[in-house]
Amino acid sequence: MTALLGLLQEFYREKLTSFLRHQAAARFIAQYDVNNTYQYIINRDDTHLSWLAAATSELGGTVLELSEPSRDPGAKGEAGANRLIEEDATDADAFVNRWKPRVAAMTNARHARMLGVILGEVLEQKRFFEQALAGRTDLLGRRSDVLGPSQGEVLPARWIE
Repeated sequence: MTALLGLLQEFYREKLTSFLRHQAAARFIAQYDVNNTYQYIINRDDTHLSWLAAATSELGGTVLELSEPSRDPGAKGEAGANRLIEEDATDADAFVNRWKPRVAAMTNARHARMLGVILGEVLEQKRFFEQALAGRTDLLGRRSDVLGPSQGEVLPARWIE
């Protein structure tokens, strides 16, 4: 059980880092549809973290807290946003490549399946990032013809006084 707990805690730590990086990137992503996709990804990351925290707790372990990293897009506008999206796509690919063999070797079927689901969703996130880089705006579904394509941008802060 100690090895399983350690593995879950390590997976949690890496997933938490990814979650926090996605939150930080979303602050720079102005395009409406891409930002909405980041919000969806952040929501799924949060769900994954709750599953991992519950599994860790059941085994008598604890999970750590990290602070949100600073992410510098290196440029303004679309070029900066694309740099962050490229980093997230690369990180997602590396995460899956690093964890897939370890998950496949797990003997605890319940936790292996949970981690497998998370890895599958990380691959979906990678696909979203790649589609966003390709200029796609129908990342979470197609917009009604009545509405036409999205032209909007999100505000950089939630509240304006």
